Amino acid sequence: MTDLAHIRNFSIVAHIDHGKSTLADRLIQLTGTVAERDMKEQMLDAMDIERERGITIKANTVRIDYPAQDGHTYVLNLIDTPGHVDFAYEVSRSMRAVEGSLLVVDATQGVEAQTLANVYQAIDADHEIVPVLNKIDLPASEPERVKAQIEDVIGIEAHDAVEISAKTGLGIPDVLEAIVKRLPPPKGDRDAPLKAMLVDSWYDAYLGVVVLIRVMDGVIRKGDRIRMMQTGAIYGIDKLSVLKPAMVDIKELGPGEIGIFTGSIKQVRDTRVGDTITHEKKGAAAPLPGFNPSVPVVFCGLFPVDAADFEDLRTAIEKLALNDASFSYEMETSAALGFGFRCGFLGLLHLEVIRDRLEREYDIELITTAPSVVYKVHMRDGSVTELHNPADMPDATHVAHVEEPRIKATILVPDEYLGDVLKLCQDRRGIQQELTYAGARAMVVYDLPLNEVVFDFYDRLKSVTKGYASFDYHLTGYRQDNLVKMQILVNEEPVDALSMMVHRDRAEMRGRVMVEKLKDLIPRHMFKIPIQAAIGGKVIARETLAALRKDVTAKCYGGDASRKRKLLDKQKAGKKKMRQFGKVDIPQEAFINALKMDG
Repeated sequence: MTDLAHIRNFSIVAHIDHGKSTLADRLIQLTGTVAERDMKEQMLDAMDIERERGITIKANTVRIDYPAQDGHTYVLNLIDTPGHVDFAYEVSRSMRAVEGSLLVVDATQGVEAQTLANVYQAIDADHEIVPVLNKIDLPASEPERVKAQIEDVIGIEAHDAVEISAKTGLGIPDVLEAIVKRLPPPKGDRDAPLKAMLVDSWYDAYLGVVVLIRVMDGVIRKGDRIRMMQTGAIYGIDKLSVLKPAMVDIKELGPGEIGIFTGSIKQVRDTRVGDTITHEKKGAAAPLPGFNPSVPVVFCGLFPVDAADFEDLRTAIEKLALNDASFSYEMETSAALGFGFRCGFLGLLHLEVIRDRLEREYDIELITTAPSVVYKVHMRDGSVTELHNPADMPDATHVAHVEEPRIKATILVPDEYLGDVLKLCQDRRGIQQELTYAGARAMVVYDLPLNEVVFDFYDRLKSVTKGYASFDYHLTGYRQDNLVKMQILVNEEPVDALSMMVHRDRAEMRGRVMVEKLKDLIPRHMFKIPIQAAIGGKVIARETLAALRKDVTAKCYGGDASRKRKLLDKQKAGKKKMRQFGKVDIPQEAFINALKMDG
């Protein structure tokens, strides 16, 4: 049993690559939580893909025992959070489980877009924040400038920021002391009915579902019968542990403590993040305030290249969904691509990570259709439907108007690239909201349509700013705009996998780019093939793929011209007949390349 005054719960927040995971490694190493021989870089990043890309995807937690200078031993519960905008959902729920945050800022780069986004989440969760300047051993570091920037841009005191180098271990003892002295202890009543917050859950092949909880009030013991307040399900606790990255079994968890339990739970779906856990008999009356469930914002179709792999893909997607509550999927069929799944993601990085994991961990070759967002279609009869796939758009005569999701994008960019960034945002139908300066860097806030960002906005932003811009966004709501469904017709047959929603002003340009691309990608057939882009019944762009012809007049030499004409007319009639009955084969590569939008 640990005294509440000697517990500190905190998370580490920062922009991507500012050194969160490395700082966590040093804290674990310095306190001897993990034996020296078992230490490895990015100790808390367990997935291969996290280690390979050098990013944190799942929030991870570890319990550290720290003998402080005042003679007491403190229990520190650390949650290492992702920095990337797509996993902001992981960050927000980790924040609710702790009382304070270490804000890590790179002393060479200063405050970035996601530093702001993550700090605001910490402030929303009412955290005490300790600024930490990392990488001060680098010659380019400017601690004084960055402290001033933190005070200007974020508005928190930074004169006593802890200066460290997480790589070399410089200043790490000061961080531990700052955690103990400057962060508040948790509050909680040991004798009240049990209230524990479900922070995360994942599937383990041996233990079933493992549930990470933070106890607010009361005590949870091995063998207790507990009830999930949202679902009403009842489980017995088989195993109770704390993570020192490895599991260490304990008898009970009291208020303010973070730990895990297993209780023969079969599916991660049964454990809703943000749920309140209480005792079956003398339970709490009201649940804790939960968090908003994660809402997928980007949808795309995943199809196996080889149709025979469909069952393997289904199994793989079900297994991935066990561990990732924010990933949703449903089955769909496409005339061009066969059977597959329509999947929902939190953003493009999330989509890439899931796709990489499917290809790598389950060895399935995939085709990804163009990512699309969720539109709200208002019908003339007053009803509203959600449109996930542009191919399902109802007939235009029944539609009153279409609303699209808008985002608020914050971009931090060095001054010399500002013009290019403004042009890029204007080209994407953006509305500028504010432009301020933080030192030599401009901070631009834009209201942008999400579907313009989904394709390749991030790549274009990186290329026009040579990689110096940082970008963060969140959804703000829906707004009506002049949106239409553009279809691609090949030989007068619509190709459902290439349907997309576009703004009417842009439709002609998009359509022209698409048909020109397809003209190069589709192989020639024995008959000529028209490739058209159409909105409803109106064709807005067209290319014609010429037919492969056999030289039927080669055997005619001399004689009357009518002999050649007769043979050519006969060939022409044959081609006309072939075009009526001929099927156009569009190779898989053509789909993949046509869906890559450039410029």
